[in-house]
Amino acid sequence: MLRHLTPGALGRGAEGDRKTSVLRRLSATAVALTAAAATLIPAVPAQAAAFKVLVFSKTAGFRHDSIPGGIQAIRDLGAANDFAVDATEDANAFSTANLAQYKAVVFLSTTGDVLNDTQQAAFQTYVDGGGGYVGVHSAADTEYGWPYYGQLMGAWFNNHPAIQQATVRNEDRAHAATAHLGATWSRTDEWYNYRTNPRSGVRVLQSLDESSYSGGGMGDHPITWCHPQSSGRSFYTGLGHTQESYADPNFRALLLGGIRYVAKATNADCRPETGYTTLYNGSTTGWSQAGPGSFADSDATLTSQGGMGMLWYSAKELHAYSLKLDWKLTGDSNSGVIVGFPATSDPDAALATGYEVQIDATDTPDRTTGAIYGFKAADVAARDAALNPPGQWNTYELLVEGERLQVFLNGTRINDFTNTDPVRSIQQGYIGIQNHGAGDVASFRNIRIKELTSTPGSTSAVKGVGSGRCLDVSGGSPVNGAQVRIWDCTGQAGQQWTSTSAGELRVYGGKCLDVNGAGTADGTAVIIWDCNGQNNQKWRVNADGTITAVGANKCLDVSGAGTANGTKVQIWTCNGGANQKWSRV
Repeated sequence: MLRHLTPGALGRGAEGDRKTSVLRRLSATAVALTAAAATLIPAVPAQAAAFKVLVFSKTAGFRHDSIPGGIQAIRDLGAANDFAVDATEDANAFSTANLAQYKAVVFLSTTGDVLNDTQQAAFQTYVDGGGGYVGVHSAADTEYGWPYYGQLMGAWFNNHPAIQQATVRNEDRAHAATAHLGATWSRTDEWYNYRTNPRSGVRVLQSLDESSYSGGGMGDHPITWCHPQSSGRSFYTGLGHTQESYADPNFRALLLGGIRYVAKATNADCRPETGYTTLYNGSTTGWSQAGPGSFADSDATLTSQGGMGMLWYSAKELHAYSLKLDWKLTGDSNSGVIVGFPATSDPDAALATGYEVQIDATDTPDRTTGAIYGFKAADVAARDAALNPPGQWNTYELLVEGERLQVFLNGTRINDFTNTDPVRSIQQGYIGIQNHGAGDVASFRNIRIKELTSTPGSTSAVKGVGSGRCLDVSGGSPVNGAQVRIWDCTGQAGQQWTSTSAGELRVYGGKCLDVNGAGTADGTAVIIWDCNGQNNQKWRVNADGTITAVGANKCLDVSGAGTANGTKVQIWTCNGGANQKWSRV
């Protein structure tokens, strides 16, 4: 075992290959921490700090000389942003009791096998129970023999070219880690290639333009990402090789945003996102202004001016879709997103014939953020837990399926509304963003859409995102009770699933995907059975790729996140893992 390094010790060597009460401001207090070589970090009160962070920098392989600077940078960020920092290289800190005092654990350029089985189990329990993980740079070069860590981190290191300048594309500019950056960022670092592309299982925040440097080998090249992990959160960045990185204000802000995200001090939609088409990301082609006022267009950001008017996407009428957009308010401003209205140059007509999903920091419950304005209030508790306050970015997903409109705020569902007004129709019409009036300043970024094509009557294979294998009836058997599993995609009849308007997934014509015995417990097997219309045979296909058992309100899940042929399929509490994500093929 390597000797424990105090925060001031220098390592040598080279590397080879979240307007709510929970965010009330506390006085920022610099926390003086004594360097200690004790086996465990004592569970002491955090004093005036809002939360505590553990920085772990043990190396069992190559060691970065930037580690001391990284520890100091995180200490500086904590002193300035109201969190306390402990640093250690002692893996014995990974016990259930000790980890319980921290909101986030940072793996700072760790390498190799740094935790034993007992420590791994404690850390997994910590994260899945709501803790936060931040991985920096060679955290991806760590714990290759531990599958859970690979899922938590997103992708393992493969190789890298020489240190050089490259262009970073900032794909998500709503996350606290990247909101301060422009569309691109030119910087010098050591640019990792990864063994697999993590995009299908994470929300990519930054990627590399491989044409801007030499030695990229991935094509689509994520470099910074985040994702929910059971009840916890994960954030990883491949940046941070060089000592200079930790003195860079932009990189420090990236680290701060990642730490605050996993510590649940700020919120973001970190669900995996694929298949979306850009409606606005700097160009207003296809958009038309209705009514007074306007939107200023700068830095791929639309900012409202005057009103009351509406900027609407006039290029295409929409039906079933997932609409995502990032928004930010100043103070007690007012705005909204309007859906399901006929083509019009009159914003009042759009409001009278469609529905407005409200954006407003303060108002009556049916007229504040997340409400279907005047019709249905949001789930206030869920909304307040997910909402970032004025001055910070938030992300909406508006999911339209038939006459049902679901509203997700930073990845959390906060409203579920069904239209019963025969004069209106959510599923047929246009979408627009509101400029409410003088003094109401709302900004929007990255408006994108995924049109939903998996409609009742479609038949195809259903592939697991995490495993790459298909939903399959064991042995191709059409008998009642046959276990459903994953298997290599073969196109055979036992892998052809038909969705119906009743919410069934049928196979062999008259057999339905069925939760055995109408069970609701985690681990209940999924089988096939004669279709009978019961709730244990009804499934809801969600925009994020999950499939929910209606009767149990749990997700279709590959047991143990397995990837091998024959791994059984079950229901389990929805946790955002790749083993609960599915796609039609």
